[in-house]
Amino acid sequence: MFITFEGGEGSGKTSVIREVEAALIKKGYQVLVTREPGGSHVAEQIRQIILDSKNTSMTAATEALLFAASRTQHLEEKVLPALKEGKIVLCDRYVDSSLAYQAYGRDLGFDFVSKANNFAMKHLPDVTFYLDVLPEIGLKRIRKRDDLNRLDKEEKSFHEKVREGYFKLLSMYPERIVKINANDTIEVSFNEIMKVLDKKL
Repeated sequence: MFITFEGGEGSGKTSVIREVEAALIKKGYQVLVTREPGGSHVAEQIRQIILDSKNTSMTAATEALLFAASRTQHLEEKVLPALKEGKIVLCDRYVDSSLAYQAYGRDLGFDFVSKANNFAMKHLPDVTFYLDVLPEIGLKRIRKRDDLNRLDKEEKSFHEKVREGYFKLLSMYPERIVKINANDTIEVSFNEIMKVLDKKL
């Protein structure tokens, strides 16, 4: 099963994924945890370019294409082989991030971003958990970090637009994307997610 986790900055994805991984291993499943951008040697190098806070001159189109390139490499090198081995793959972000951030947040449009991610669009997740957090709450959480990246430092208005993009995706893929309230604690998000996964597994 291919399970992805989406959400704005500070939604708690990484922490929730660790909890889900532990719960699934306890139930006897083989689990691979990975992330985007990155997740493999080449894809991680592309990640460094995308998120480097010094790359302020990067155009929206370049950003979108770099995400697509990293995703293609990661999918072929890491995700698909793990699925063939019968593992459950838990991925921190996937193609929905590009659709919310670049297609909607950067105004590139769903058509452009979908075409750039053509390979990934053929391999959509079995289920996607969208951890919905109010931008003011999410941004307050990440301000505690020492390593804010280029996207973390965007204006609040950009993050509000990204959230609108995720709501658009919820209406486009209601059978795949599950909205989780991430304004509360990690434990609340985790419990909501496990209720859904227990039924699907």
